[in-house]
Amino acid sequence: MELIEHYFPNLSERQKQQIDQLLPLYTTWNEKINVISRKDIDNFYERHVLHSLAIAKVISFEAGDTVLDIGTGGGFPGIPLAILFPQTQFILVDSIGKKITVVAEIAKALELKNVHAKVDRAEHIQQPVDYIVTRAVARMEDLLRWSKNKHPKKIIALKGGDLKEELSDIKRNIRLVAISDFFKGDFFETKKLVICQ
Repeated sequence: MELIEHYFPNLSERQKQQIDQLLPLYTTWNEKINVISRKDIDNFYERHVLHSLAIAKVISFEAGDTVLDIGTGGGFPGIPLAILFPQTQFILVDSIGKKITVVAEIAKALELKNVHAKVDRAEHIQQPVDYIVTRAVARMEDLLRWSKNKHPKKIIALKGGDLKEELSDIKRNIRLVAISDFFKGDFFETKKLVICQ
């Protein structure tokens, strides 16, 4: 929790409480439905919460914006972003029902009124959204294909490793941002934000 406050010093008391509740909530749910690997639970705030919040270092969502989190899994990056941007609406989508059960229950426990959890495939969501976010879920060409009918201003993907080959055929305007530019630690050394507009 201190790690999050170090990089986000302007959190409200309510946001601090919600972030503080994340680890016990995920630990409890993870025993019933495995959404986070056991070793990642030990580094939960760095590898899940802070990693998700890297998106907030490059974009500030506005009140009334709608953000679609494709392949949210256990709720990342959507849940941490929803805590940080309470006036923004977040639709968290995953095709695996039990993962969405966890997301919905955690959002309910945190009283996140701006989170809408849905069991669905990204390509089936028809409504237009302002932004699409995702974390290591699919290749960029798939994300672009799935986002066509949604008309987002930007797609922001958290990715790792060498992205040259994956991005070589993309004809859209792409910006790569190294997460190590703003978060310190070995975990972030190879992590990137891929911003496509």
